[in-house]
Amino acid sequence: MVINKNIVLQGPHNKPILTDVFYNANTSKKPIVIFCHGYKGFKDWGAWDLMAQAFANRDIFFIKFNFSHNGTTINSPTEFEDLEAFGQNNYVKELDDLAHVMNWVTTNPDFKEEADSLNLNIIGHSRGGGIAIIKAEEDSRIKTIISLAGVSDYGKRFANLGDLKTWKNTGVTYVINGRTKQHMPHYYQFYTTYLQHENRLNIKRAAKHLNKPFLIIHGDNDTSVLIEEAHNLHLWNPQSELKIIKNANHVFEASHPWIQSNMPKQLTEVVEIVVAFIRKT
Repeated sequence: MVINKNIVLQGPHNKPILTDVFYNANTSKKPIVIFCHGYKGFKDWGAWDLMAQAFANRDIFFIKFNFSHNGTTINSPTEFEDLEAFGQNNYVKELDDLAHVMNWVTTNPDFKEEADSLNLNIIGHSRGGGIAIIKAEEDSRIKTIISLAGVSDYGKRFANLGDLKTWKNTGVTYVINGRTKQHMPHYYQFYTTYLQHENRLNIKRAAKHLNKPFLIIHGDNDTSVLIEEAHNLHLWNPQSELKIIKNANHVFEASHPWIQSNMPKQLTEVVEIVVAFIRKT
């Protein structure tokens, strides 16, 4: 298996995008899967490496990456050392980052013998699920979309960031990272950028207009993004497929750090469902 980690792409917003590529080198063009991490997430979280290897072992050309403004750095890809970047992040930047990764993988001459640029599939976890749905609706190159414990509404999440008037007056609000205990900033531009692009960032609108295979996977014990959000997505796009993973939390029973050599069975089930879905479509 070929595993190339921490490839540095020069992102569209003056911050690098750190990227990993996993595939079996057999000169057979394989479906491409790009994985988008979630809020306060990163490409090397928990069991994501094992998940990437599992996809590669099933003849998938698998890519995962850090959004350019997720707060990690090139030298510390698993630590939130650039909180200024985190504070300057927004949904539009993440959409641009995803497009940049898509352009890179589909035009890279190094991959032309191994990756099928005409078979591009996107997985988005949690907040990344919304990014994936929106990008899939607006970019015809994406053939299938998989929402993995994905959110269904960005607008309502601003309520979790405190009083909007106070946020506007101070210019910044903070969230506590439950794992690292860091106070992580969100500058007010996060909200104003959302308002400026509210129609584009409407996940319901995007889901309703998807005209391509759409798979929704959610755990029945998810307390971070409630299962009702998966049912919303399925309601808005009745042609979609909804798969509920039993006894699975928001990260399908993985954790960080993940020191075991195997994935949790719930995450293994996710991989099998996604591979079958991509092969079927």
